[in-house]
Amino acid sequence: MKKKLLALGLALSMCFSLVACGSDKKDEKKDESGQSASSSDDLAKIQDKGTLVIGVTDFEPMDYKDDKGEWIGFDADVAASFCESLGVEAKFVEIDWDNKILELEAGTIDCVWNGMTLTDEVTSAMSCSNAYCNNAQIVILPKDKADQYKTVEDMKGLVFAVEAGSAGESEAKANGLEYTAVNNQASALMEVAAGTSDAAIIDSLMAAAMVGDGTSYENLTYTVALNSEEYGVGFRKGSNLTEKLNAFLISAYEDGTLQKIAETYGVQAALIDQTANKTAE
Repeated sequence: MKKKLLALGLALSMCFSLVACGSDKKDEKKDESGQSASSSDDLAKIQDKGTLVIGVTDFEPMDYKDDKGEWIGFDADVAASFCESLGVEAKFVEIDWDNKILELEAGTIDCVWNGMTLTDEVTSAMSCSNAYCNNAQIVILPKDKADQYKTVEDMKGLVFAVEAGSAGESEAKANGLEYTAVNNQASALMEVAAGTSDAAIIDSLMAAAMVGDGTSYENLTYTVALNSEEYGVGFRKGSNLTEKLNAFLISAYEDGTLQKIAETYGVQAALIDQTANKTAE
């Protein structure tokens, strides 16, 4: 796996509409903090059923399937380790990324753990963990055309493929780029490789694993970095699982578990030191 890394939704109105479209809040039990019991006691809920249902997409090197059809990747392995610490099993469910907030609020998944950028939209709609990896949104182009497009202005005439509801789509909008939304970042790469899109915007961690010499897309390359960002895990608002995960991330960083898993998937350079969060917890 290529280990060279670049250095580096939904709007608030949808969040309010989710509340309006949900169950009748006047009949919902509240805990002492005023949060719904179903959210605040998520830990008891998942321990009772014995599984943590994790929303993912096909996103190498974070979450993807091996030859046996099992979910692996940095996020998948860390999630499995977290579940083991809670005495439950990890159940991975592939979701439409554009519907991640709807899936979470509906209770069809317990969390979103898939290289999720901590945007304002995400943090306002979910209870998010501390950041654990650095990332960036970068432009993917065919190698033989990369020299023609060195700035965002150069790319204004191109049609981009981006994952619907992703940080990549947000960057395309912010930079005034024409784009087509696809199901996931893997599909965005396929669009460029097939010539049905001129370029793509994807996560730098995925690009390092899948683009360039010795990868699945040797004829593609990554060029301009559009931003810098951080990954986190999202639970329902008021969930007590967030605090449990933050504590786990600190412990797993201190004992080397996170570093070992990161090295397996070539993302160690992007890993964020969790010990800085000890005093914040």
